[in-house]
Amino acid sequence: MDTMSVNKFRDNLKSVVEQVISRHEPLKVTRRAGEAFVVISADDWEREQETLHVLQSKELMQQISASLESHSRGDGYQPTDEQMDEITGI
Repeated sequence: MDTMSVNKFRDNLKSVVEQVISRHEPLKVTRRAGEAFVVISADDWEREQETLHVLQSKELMQQISASLESHSRGDGYQPTDEQMDEITGI
């Protein structure tokens, strides 16, 4: 994660925000007193929240684990060609 002073952030606000959004990389902004804050795009923040939700859900993590096990054994769900066309939009 890149770091920038609050003064430089303020002086270059528009371009810095555009960079954070387009690169999907958060930016740590530091203040003179040592305090800091992070700038992140709304889409990236929402994605992080969704990930945290999944990681904190015992039930979802068990479903993922079971799916990985069946996949590694090769006996997981196999969609038909028609279903794959629908999924991929072909």
